Amino acid sequence: VQPVESGRGSVEAGGSLRLSCVGSGFIYDINSMRWYRQAPGKQREFVALYLSHGGITYGASVKGRFNISRDDAERVTTLQMNNLRPEDTGTYYCKMNSVYNDWWGRGTRVTVSS
Repeated sequence: VQPVESGRGSVEAGGSLRLSCVGSGFIYDINSMRWYRQAPGKQREFVALYLSHGGITYGASVKGRFNISRDDAERVTTLQMNNLRPEDTGTYYCKMNSVYNDWWGRGTRVTVSS
């Protein structure tokens, strides 16, 4: 049981991409929806968080450029990425949490060229 990310792609610096993540029917009572990313040779980095009560947090490196949203009825979270930079390159992972469970997606690749 895993969320499934989509929206992988390659863009030039300054461009935009939109990633989506869908939870399957076995993913339920979702509290938080999060995005992380991992660049080659680096540790996984927090990108964005959307809590069920509406609280939103962004990582410092993406604040003001990325926007997270969620649709609880569809169990979907979306990450709109604008003004992309080469340092945004990496594999982006979705994570959904309930009180008792964590579900990670397999990741989707984003490449930003200079």
